[in-house]
Amino acid sequence: MSTETTNKELLRGGQFLVKETLSEDVFTPEDFTEEQKMMKDSVKEFVDREIWPKKEEFENKNYALTEEIMKKAGELGFLGISVPEEYDGLGMGFVSTMLVCDYISGATGSIATAFGAHTGIGTMPITLYGTEEQKKKYVPKLATGEWFGAYCLTEPGAGSDANSGKTKAVLSEDGKSYSISGQKMWISNAGFAKVFIVFARIEDDKNITGFIVENDAENGITFGEEEKKLGIHSSSTRQVFFNETKVPVENMLAGRGDGFKIAMNALNIGRIKLAAACLDAQRRVTDQAVKYANDRIQFNTPIAQFGAIKYKLAEMATSAYVGESASYRAAKNIEDRISKRLEEGNSHAEAELKGVEEYAIECSILKVACSEDIQNCSDEGIQVFGGMGFSADTPMESAWRDARISRIYEGTNEINRMLAVGMLVKKAMKGHVDLLGPATKVGEELTGIPSFDKPDFSVLFAEEKDLLKRLKKVFLMVAGSAVQKFGPKLEEHQQLLLASADILIEIYMAESAILRTEKNVNRFGEETQKEQIAMSKLYLYHAVDIVNQKAKEGIVSFAEGDEQRMMLMGLKRFTKYDNHPNVVKLRNIIAEKLTTENMYCY
Repeated sequence: MSTETTNKELLRGGQFLVKETLSEDVFTPEDFTEEQKMMKDSVKEFVDREIWPKKEEFENKNYALTEEIMKKAGELGFLGISVPEEYDGLGMGFVSTMLVCDYISGATGSIATAFGAHTGIGTMPITLYGTEEQKKKYVPKLATGEWFGAYCLTEPGAGSDANSGKTKAVLSEDGKSYSISGQKMWISNAGFAKVFIVFARIEDDKNITGFIVENDAENGITFGEEEKKLGIHSSSTRQVFFNETKVPVENMLAGRGDGFKIAMNALNIGRIKLAAACLDAQRRVTDQAVKYANDRIQFNTPIAQFGAIKYKLAEMATSAYVGESASYRAAKNIEDRISKRLEEGNSHAEAELKGVEEYAIECSILKVACSEDIQNCSDEGIQVFGGMGFSADTPMESAWRDARISRIYEGTNEINRMLAVGMLVKKAMKGHVDLLGPATKVGEELTGIPSFDKPDFSVLFAEEKDLLKRLKKVFLMVAGSAVQKFGPKLEEHQQLLLASADILIEIYMAESAILRTEKNVNRFGEETQKEQIAMSKLYLYHAVDIVNQKAKEGIVSFAEGDEQRMMLMGLKRFTKYDNHPNVVKLRNIIAEKLTTENMYCY
């Protein structure tokens, strides 16, 4: 566990919206330590040797191969990156755990799912909530890959509403064990897991309770057949049935009724890790598309030279760069918060739980953005390949199928959009993020006389950063007015929450890319960052359009008359470019670098 601290003030989760972040204060992939670079190279070498050449086997539902790869990953220490050293893990910091999750997940969604399910929801609940005895008994075996873990939460009638599960846990008459009965579905790693984290309800408790259950066919545990799925073909996914399965009372995880809390906190960590798991997939899809576009000749010309293909390659690379920028920015914020709590005397478990919980808003933002970006990226990858992209003989169609589950995992993207805004409003009500003050100022600005002073936009990113400040005003204007109008009933207005969330997402992603690029321009020189500057400007250009559309949708749906006219005028003012970027030129700059290097090279 890294205990490196920073002297700068640590922004709380969600404060990016109301407090300025300086570029020197963000962490970027260019800031990886030598140890992290070595870890990245080690994981990439493992994937290129053991996973990428066997893509066809993964598509043919070779579940044994997935288990074999996972065992090898365990032998190399990849399964225990975040596990403390006293439980046979490597005890590395949060950024390093993100990095391993990122680079081990790009070749096939089957391994991405198996790895994420095991290291995250299969191991982490015991590491963070287990008693010392539970941790000593189970975590070393899970950290080394001797045993594999699975997470049994979802039921036929309990998906997004996870706390509504019907699985029951009944205490024995002698008080020594619980008898668990119920049905769980969509259980990743079920076919080879030795340990299950199972959630069940005791009597008529309001909240479910977590249990550690060992897989034993003689203890009332049976399985359904492997699910037939759109993608992630070699990820073992089965129903698990518990029929009066006996579990010792000492295997209760945390306290009675704490299961819902465990599930929600596990999802927070899972969300940002899922974002990381989408990153190398984007890099690899872009790599393959660039190579094919350079090799494919039509009309005596490589199709990479055609503007329509340059458009696609540039957009694919841009989404990968931006997702990477935002994911590692948030990961370091979490790591710094964990380090601060450790210095204050918190236990490892408490520090990690509270550190991640602090940035739950960012975790939801990243989960949505990166999962949708890999879907779009793989879809465009198919299009670059044309008819060959539709063939199972090329990697694009499996990438597209594997990407689809990411928008459903760890809470659907719709749930996460509503959570992001809902959590921000709750933080504001608790006084953790001051939204009221800035929102009031925006309201005063709308009714005041606008300034006609022309800012100095001669410095790199001056206009872009001014635009970002104004996009934040758009969110405060729309969300602030919605909160005033609907109060606690805002959560009932889901379409408004979804529109507000899209504004929030675009602000965080665009700002992350600009801050990363600005930091690298300041230390490496502007000439070295031409394509990164182009990607940052291109993403913001799209973000402005999305913010404009979503804000307008919200304003015309809940405001009327003079209020509506005033807000629409404000929206026009807040999203106005003084100097529009040449979008075609930006894409050409990005695409030409990609095709020259014949790979994703950022």
